[in-house]
Amino acid sequence: MLIGYARISTQDQDLSLQTAALEKAGCEKIFTDKISGNKADRPGLNLAISHLRPGDTLVIWKLDRLGRGVKSLIDLITKFESQKINFLSLTEQIDTSTTIGCFFFHVMASFAQMERELIIERTRAGLAAARQKGRIGGRKRLMTNSKIEAAKKLFKAGELPKDIAKNLGVSIPTLYRWVPATSRS
Repeated sequence: MLIGYARISTQDQDLSLQTAALEKAGCEKIFTDKISGNKADRPGLNLAISHLRPGDTLVIWKLDRLGRGVKSLIDLITKFESQKINFLSLTEQIDTSTTIGCFFFHVMASFAQMERELIIERTRAGLAAARQKGRIGGRKRLMTNSKIEAAKKLFKAGELPKDIAKNLGVSIPTLYRWVPATSRS
């Protein structure tokens, strides 16, 4: 039996392209989700998987509809293999019921994993180079040393925290974070 799964990330997207392709492929049942691919718990996918039996095939329109992470994709396909369930991605033409399709899936997954690790490596190298030049990541501090000193003086003068925060252009929680109660007197 061919069981289809379609997913869109946002409510304003449309499932019709995916479901039409799954129907054309011959899927007898189609399950859907309107949820991010990063979410581990996807009710439609869980329901589709619960309907799969040995010899069945889970059909998707495109590989990224099943999940974003390479590890989760490989884990899922490995689980399918152990349960004698096939997998078919229509767009990429990956069919794990064939030797070539199974091999192609693992090669693609390996390349995707390598690319992810290269991105992490380049990011770390870039951050290290920036730190050596004295730069740090993140937004610029809203509370400069002069603003902290001004806030302390205003607290000592009896100003209200909401007025101090407004004058300095920060929120009250930011003011309290940078000028704790112990340093206000």
